[in-house]
Amino acid sequence: MPLVEITYAPHVPHKALKELAAMLPHAVSVAVECPEEPYDGNLQPGDVELRFRVRGPFDSDGVDVVIEIRSKWFESRAANRQDRVDGLCRAVAEATGLNDIGIYLSLPVAAWVQS
Repeated sequence: MPLVEITYAPHVPHKALKELAAMLPHAVSVAVECPEEPYDGNLQPGDVELRFRVRGPFDSDGVDVVIEIRSKWFESRAANRQDRVDGLCRAVAEATGLNDIGIYLSLPVAAWVQS
């Protein structure tokens, strides 16, 4: 289950944020799909957690949108992680029209349970 945090500059249009909220669950699922956690295209509540946060006054002024993804480490997932974020970045840019995007994929050794 990926956790996705989206930090954005105050000037990012609401329309782009709405599009991110709509497209990221599927796009992130495709980006982190692997044999150990296959993606069947049928997202359920809790499969991908999105958290949006506007950049604060003390945050550094950098990229307009930073998307941080944390998903459980698997060797098959880690082997091509750069290709995974490159493809996701292209998908985000195409869907939103944004061009100042950073994507960070972290693959910690982790466990997850949901009730």
